[in-house]
Amino acid sequence: MDSDDEQTIPLSQRPEWADVKPVPQDDGPNPVVPIAYTDEFRETMDYFRAVYLSDEHSSRSLQLTSEAINLNAGNYTVWHFRRLILESLNADLHEELDFVENIAKKNSKNYQIWHHRRWLAEKLGPDAAFREIEFTKKILSLDAKNYHAWSHRQWVLKTLGGWEDELEYCNQLLRDDIFNNSAWNQRHFVVTRSPLLGGLDAMRDSEVDYTIEAIITYPENESSWRYLRGLYKNDLKSWVNDPRVSSVCLKILSTKTRCIFALSTLLDLICHGFQPSPEYEEAVNALPLQRSDVGPSSSSLAETICSVLEAIDPLRGNYWNWRKEQLPALVT
Repeated sequence: MDSDDEQTIPLSQRPEWADVKPVPQDDGPNPVVPIAYTDEFRETMDYFRAVYLSDEHSSRSLQLTSEAINLNAGNYTVWHFRRLILESLNADLHEELDFVENIAKKNSKNYQIWHHRRWLAEKLGPDAAFREIEFTKKILSLDAKNYHAWSHRQWVLKTLGGWEDELEYCNQLLRDDIFNNSAWNQRHFVVTRSPLLGGLDAMRDSEVDYTIEAIITYPENESSWRYLRGLYKNDLKSWVNDPRVSSVCLKILSTKTRCIFALSTLLDLICHGFQPSPEYEEAVNALPLQRSDVGPSSSSLAETICSVLEAIDPLRGNYWNWRKEQLPALVT
């Protein structure tokens, strides 16, 4: 009889559990809102409490935790006890990875699963890196925004290695979906953390070119604009003085595209010292807008940009008005 068939038989009818007295859950004499547990769940947890209280680290206890986890994969105590048993039995942790992967198919956002997975990877060491990276790739192919998978993947890279193909993985994700903000975030993580790439200073030039191309292709993609700004972290002067940054703003606006991100980036550049040529003002003034929405002519390009943003981004209209009020102190 295999384990799946065995799990359909009540524990009280299995010979190997005949010596165990189940421990019922104690909800007190007058429970206010008793939970309507299934008979299977109640019995499984009653037997689990028995082996847990007796601290029984045995094969049958390990199997019992499997059954309990299948019924409720979020029970921290069961997972914790399972780890104690695995250590005591010197169990095959590669088999345990198979168990976790099977549970994760239906519970990919369960904290306990990812905590357990990390514990296993720590025990197995660098040899587990490839499998963990492939595991997260499977999860992300189903849900590209799964925070737990991304967090685990980054931990694996930092702790166990496996950086070799990570930038190309980001490339592939962004080819599939340029709006995938998680992939942009991972790209920044790789560029700034990978020991194989030389750091942000070494990668900035090529990354700016890559991002500019992405922006030109999809100007309304906020992720690529945010990524571009992040490439100049702690180096504001280079951001302001890199002609590619201001030029992409002009390129987008010159097509008469009312791009909030191009306008806000240009505004930030001006506030930090960028001196725009007349063609920038021409591009902004040529945007297809009702002049009555923008208001009277402004005394500076920065003020005009704030007025335009108030008109095309009404959700943050008060913010852009506030930015306009701050301009005299920021723009000389």
